[in-house]
Parts: sequence; C-alpha cells; structure tokens
Amino acid sequence: QVQLVESGGGLVQAGGSLRLSCAASGRTFSNDAMGWFRQAPGKEREFVAAISRSGSTTSYADSMEGRFTISRDNAKNTVYLQMNSLKPEDTAVYYCASGPITRTLVAGTRIDYWGQGTQVTVSS
Repeated sequence: QVQLVESGGGLVQAGGSLRLSCAASGRTFSNDAMGWFRQAPGKEREFVAAISRSGSTTSYADSMEGRFTISRDNAKNTVYLQMNSLKPEDTAVYYCASGPITRTLVAGTRIDYWGQGTQVTVSS
C-alpha cells in the first residue's frame, strides 16, 4: 500500500523558514514525480511545486518561486519543501502528492496519491 507521510509543519513567524518532508513507501519512489500542494481555510487546494522523477526538473507556482525550493532524495524515498521568507498568507495545510510526470501534477490532471497533510501557520 502506498503511503505518503508529511512532517515538518508548525508555527513560525513571518520571515521565518520551515522545511517540510514527505516520506514515501509502497512503490518505487524514483518512478514517480512528486509535488506539494496547499489548502488554506475556505480556499481550494492549490499547486505549490513539483519535481521530476530524477530531480532534474522542478516547477513552481508563481507566488512561491524564489521563496520555496522542492528537492528529493531517491535513496531516502523522501521529497522536501524548503520554505523561506514565509508570509501569513502561506498559512495552510500542505500536502505531498505523487503522479506519473510533473506536468500532470502542475495541471492537476492526474495525481495518484496524497499524503494526509501537515499544518503550516505563519504569524504576523
């Protein structure tokens, strides 16, 4: 059974940083593109970032590019999201997801598995 388990969320002040991790099991990790999404209260879930199977290609939502960095360690079956210069509007539940290629994650057209989410709260 495929499992994606996020960790690293928490409460941080505006301008601070957090690193989220997502540990995958149940599949060959390097066969999947990986992504991060988030959902703020009262809003729809939105794309944050995605990374290709090898890690050579990354994609970001416009509002996150330059502040967030997605990376992966295929030896550890883990994908990361480094978040810097956090703003109160970054407050959301952050979800890890997997799919066949980054394009389907970016477009939201095919997402095979989701994690349970981790809460990130940025105080002003």
